[in-house]
Amino acid sequence: MKTRPLGILLIMLAGWVNRHQQDAIEYLKAENKILRDKLGKKRIILNDEQKRYLAVLGRKLGRKVLSDICCAISPDTLLRWHRDLIAKKYDGSKNRKTGRPRLSEKLEKLILKIAKHNRGWGYTRIVGQLQYLGFKVSHQTVGNIIKKYGLQPSPDRLKKTTWTEFVRSHWESLAAIDFFTCEVYTIKGLRKYMVLVAIEYSTRKVQITGIVEQAYGSWMEQMARNLSDPFAGFLRDKRYLVHDRDTLFNKAFRRILKASGIKTIRTTPMSPNLTPVIERFIRSIKAECLNKMLIFGEAHLKYVVSSYIDHYHQERPHQGIGNQIIDPLPQGDGEIICQERLGGLLKSYRRVV
Repeated sequence: MKTRPLGILLIMLAGWVNRHQQDAIEYLKAENKILRDKLGKKRIILNDEQKRYLAVLGRKLGRKVLSDICCAISPDTLLRWHRDLIAKKYDGSKNRKTGRPRLSEKLEKLILKIAKHNRGWGYTRIVGQLQYLGFKVSHQTVGNIIKKYGLQPSPDRLKKTTWTEFVRSHWESLAAIDFFTCEVYTIKGLRKYMVLVAIEYSTRKVQITGIVEQAYGSWMEQMARNLSDPFAGFLRDKRYLVHDRDTLFNKAFRRILKASGIKTIRTTPMSPNLTPVIERFIRSIKAECLNKMLIFGEAHLKYVVSSYIDHYHQERPHQGIGNQIIDPLPQGDGEIICQERLGGLLKSYRRVV
């Protein structure tokens, strides 16, 4: 059978096109290899649209052809992109109904707050309180949240009283006492004096109970009598006195206070942070006054401390009581004047009456 000239022409044209396509493929492979060598081990980052486009085209070629022509992206990667594309097409998770809605962070914090502030409340009591507030929560949910934050069930929580709870519930009847020291120049040389100070927690009022070169047992007993005097004692309206484990706060000192109805509470060892109110006062008197002066003799020390106490009570605002002054001096609506103590070391301002 003779081949027609048109058929021969078509065969020649097809062979030329095939060779041309093969040359184009070889060129693209060489170009991709050079680009890959330039990039080194850097990862090529493609967006979702680019991945989708290559995956559709790669699926048509198949693994064998892709193995021959791919050098920038492996055939397995292209086929994995294709599988992901199919999976997204038939993904019905957006239309799937959700289960029980997750508890909001606000409600979770409310449950935790109620459980912390009411350690005797069980799950049922908390659920009832939440129901009254308009929240529908199961007993199991409340229990899971309490366990999540490490709280114990109500019977166990009820047995333990935290220091914060104790202070808050006895705030008005609570006071603290402590020593601080001051170096004083005397005719015998530099001596260290001990200052015994007491403070009310609720009002921040302070009393310098005594100043002595070296405190001792009978002196401490007399200080206890002065503090607990039923008519003028600083602790006459107090129920608890917090102090550290200094041996000067001996049994006789505590027994005298106990006889007047004042229970002494000793802090745990190595825990000065359990008396923060009085520690803050000691820090203030030293930083604002004593550390900036040279003290000559016991009388001078008493005068300096007394001047600071007047300033502390009558002129100095206190953050612990809302930035208020404990016992402010009367003032009118006249000119603003500067009140100075200790040669201007302590300053305050008020209006002239």
